This record gives sequence, structure tokens and C-alpha cells, in this order.
Amino acid sequence: MSDKKIITLLTDFGLKDVYVGVMKGVIAQINLNLKIIDLTHQIPPQNLFAARFCLQNAYPYFPPETVHVSVVDPGVGSTRRAIAIQLPNGFLVGPDNGIFSGILENLEIENIKVVTLTNSEYWRTKTPSTTFHGRDIFAPVAAHLASGVKLENLGEKINPESLVKLPLNNIIFTDSGIVGCVQHIDYFGNIITNISSSYVVEKNWSVIVNNNANFSQNRKISSGNTYADCKPEELIAIIGSHGFVEIATNGSSAEDKLNLKYGDKVEIFWF
Repeated sequence: MSDKKIITLLTDFGLKDVYVGVMKGVIAQINLNLKIIDLTHQIPPQNLFAARFCLQNAYPYFPPETVHVSVVDPGVGSTRRAIAIQLPNGFLVGPDNGIFSGILENLEIENIKVVTLTNSEYWRTKTPSTTFHGRDIFAPVAAHLASGVKLENLGEKINPESLVKLPLNNIIFTDSGIVGCVQHIDYFGNIITNISSSYVVEKNWSVIVNNNANFSQNRKISSGNTYADCKPEELIAIIGSHGFVEIATNGSSAEDKLNLKYGDKVEIFWF
């Protein structure tokens, strides 16, 4: 059984340019024995909500001591902080812009340690680029962490409660159901809400959307168990593999049919 430490990479860099490969090269210069796993590099440009969701859903499936590097960083080169976080089951490295808030919201504050990455000894260069901290700060820091460097050596300790949180709308409970919002739209056009499956288990429920410019009245979407529980092209609401209520279609894109965007309201009604 291999004891290679793992670094994961999640970015909005795409695969057309060399940015991802360069980050891997920097990691390899520090430690050739590290295993690098690409979570995705197809996050829509600057979309922190998509990055937050994807990282949150990938994190539980990796072994302890994995280092997760996430670089969706519209504030690169600004005063936003560069951080590393130690959790009970691994490390997070990236910008302090809310990208980690999906993971952190489910953890007790006493189980989180955070430092700002102010120790340039662990950067690629003491004069990093103002536009590519993924290469010059985050990738080398991750390699050092995975190679055994202690979190405390990387910079100054800060209060976890000071970290930036993304303003995802809160769940609201009503007499007839739940009001949530769109938190992610995947490659297939499936619309994933922030409403957990735990709220609808063993209930009869449907979804209502009413903020779409393509129709003037509320639109009811029946619930089911699989994508095939409706006719081709029809809309259906299911519980996705991620554990959230999801609006989908049989064989096409719910995003195209509904034109919903990140943060748009979605309601669940009991019946």
C-alpha cells in the first residue's frame, strides 16, 4: 500500500493554457513523490460559488492529510489574504475569499487552525507574480505541507472566525415547505439547490420555481428518484448523489429550460 501524500488541484484555469501544468511542475520540483489529483479545472471563470460547492463535495472522499489546493482567485494580487487551513481530515490552501466556506461551515471552530502565508521561505520566489499566486505561493506551500512542514511554519496564526464567507442564502422554513436557492449548476445543466435531502426524506414533495423570465407563473416540478422517472425532455426534482435537492431533465438541460442562475430562489412544497 502506497504512503504517498496527495495534493488535489481545483481551479478555473481550464486546460487550454499551461497554468495547471506549471503548478504541477512547481510541486514536483519540491517533492517528486507526491501524488497529484485533479478535481477539476473547468470551474466557470471567477465563479466562487461553483468552486465552493465542488470542493465541499470532493473533500470527504480523500484520505487524512490530503492537501487541497483551490485557486479561483479574482482578487489575486490585492489585499485578500493567502491562507492555509488545517482540519481534522486534511489541509486547505488558497485565497481567503470564501472558497472554503462550504467545508468550514460543517466543522466546529475549535477543530480549525488557520495561518496567513506570510513566510516567503515556502514560496517559489520571494517576489511572487501579482497574477499567478497558484504557481508562486499556493502550489509550493501545498508541496511543503504534504512533505511534512508544520502549518505554524508557514505564517501567522489567525482566527478562523475572521475568514471570508460566501453569502449563500439561508434555508427558510415555511408552513408549507422550504425556501432555498440555487448553489450550483453542473456540466449537464442540472440545477443543484442548497436544500439537503434530510428535509424531504419520507415526504411527498414538489419544487416550485417562479423567477424565470421565460414564464410568468409559478412552475411546479414533480419529484422522483431518478432522471428516468419522467418523459424525455421533462423536468424532474430528485435527490442528487451530493445529497441536495436537484432539478434535472430526462436527456437535456434544466438550466436551458429554466434559465435559473446562482442564488435564485427555489421552493419546496409538501403535499
